[in-house]
Amino acid sequence: MRLLVVRHAIAEDRVAFAATGRDDAERPLTDEGRRRMEQGARGLRQLVPVLDLVATSPLVRAVQTAEIVAAAYDGPVVERVPVLAAGGDPESVVQWLRGRRAGDTVAVVGHEPDCSILVSHLLAGAQDSFVQLKKGSACLLEFADRPAARAGVLRWALAPKQLRLIGGGGA
Repeated sequence: MRLLVVRHAIAEDRVAFAATGRDDAERPLTDEGRRRMEQGARGLRQLVPVLDLVATSPLVRAVQTAEIVAAAYDGPVVERVPVLAAGGDPESVVQWLRGRRAGDTVAVVGHEPDCSILVSHLLAGAQDSFVQLKKGSACLLEFADRPAARAGVLRWALAPKQLRLIGGGGA
């Protein structure tokens, strides 16, 4: 399995959005966040030509990011996965991943610090993060067998600016 881990793009300011009285789960991407993610998603497609599934946290900003990624790939299925919600447990994500086909390339879209903790768990079995993913960044992990703690191999990790440049967009 190949696993593309993507942190959601730039969202509305947390404090300003909270002042609206709406739940943080409804906080959307900014226009700039959408535009940058569209450019970055084109870069992702250059690096990872096929995605079998795009899984996302059910929070609006992650769903919107996942939809942008899926659109760059001509629309693979976008599945809302509760274990990818903010504050999720990395081992729950591993169990969900083990239910996917071994040869698939799966993208997961989530939040910080959860994405970084997941990557650290899959690479080294760490309970704390030793990486940090900026908004709109991504990394690719591969597994010789089924996903498990300490079983992942990091193929690359790219900042959002790098993805945009690969996608033919500006910085």
